[in-house]
Amino acid sequence: MSNEQSIFISADSTCDLSFALLEAFDISTMPLYITMGENTFRDGIDTSPEAMFDFVARTGELPKTAAVSVADYLFAFRAQHAKGRDVIHVDISADMSACYQSACIAAKEAGDNVYVVDSRNLSTGTGLLVLMARELARQGMEAKRIAEALRKAAPRVETSFVVDTLTYLHKGGRCSAVAALGANLLSLKPCIEVKDGRMGVGKKYKGTMKRCLHDYIEDRLRDRDDIDTRRVFITYSKIDPALPAYVREVMDAILHFDEILYADAGCTISGHCGPGTLGIMFMRKE
Repeated sequence: MSNEQSIFISADSTCDLSFALLEAFDISTMPLYITMGENTFRDGIDTSPEAMFDFVARTGELPKTAAVSVADYLFAFRAQHAKGRDVIHVDISADMSACYQSACIAAKEAGDNVYVVDSRNLSTGTGLLVLMARELARQGMEAKRIAEALRKAAPRVETSFVVDTLTYLHKGGRCSAVAALGANLLSLKPCIEVKDGRMGVGKKYKGTMKRCLHDYIEDRLRDRDDIDTRRVFITYSKIDPALPAYVREVMDAILHFDEILYADAGCTISGHCGPGTLGIMFMRKE
């Protein structure tokens, strides 16, 4: 068994990596649970962001999200142990979900050589670390050192989104009714940033979504020399199909990235931020 084959790499479903990327990088995902009304579904398997948006439109209620269970993790980790493989699992920030805690409990029960990494991030910000893990495995790095490299790299991941409406943030208790009303009346579109493992509100943009995204990309990329330009994600949820290509044009005019990847935000990000959300995720240089 080669070094790459001897290392099993997984993430929870919030990493938002496409099926094509998961297959190309030989990565598995563990689904969170989404509850809508009396029914519970597995994220990305039994339900989708579109189904969530329909549920909110019909009921006015926000779906509930539950972490991957200890039992689910333990089953997956033990299955890989039985094959003689080391395990590296990357989770959404421990400050946003109980996934990391559950995975750590399962790793302890599963035995040696199971390494759980807190990404301190979410969505394709986490995805960047997962892809990095496979690349390091392909270079021959052992599992323990890969996990250490991911933990060291986690603070360098830069994740942010521009949100078209504050309705979902308000329903989720992340924005007061007054702030939501004021921003919606003024057509303000806030930037949600991940810092120190938590989501917070950054700059607020005004105007059409296209105009706001232009200014957001300028703010994120212009006059910076600390960006690792090897890879960037453009991640979005139920947005005007023309906008991702437009964002790429704006990015290309400011800074060259070797690889630009597109991703549909999964149920977790979509449930927090709602439709019409778009953001870019990249890493800073060491």
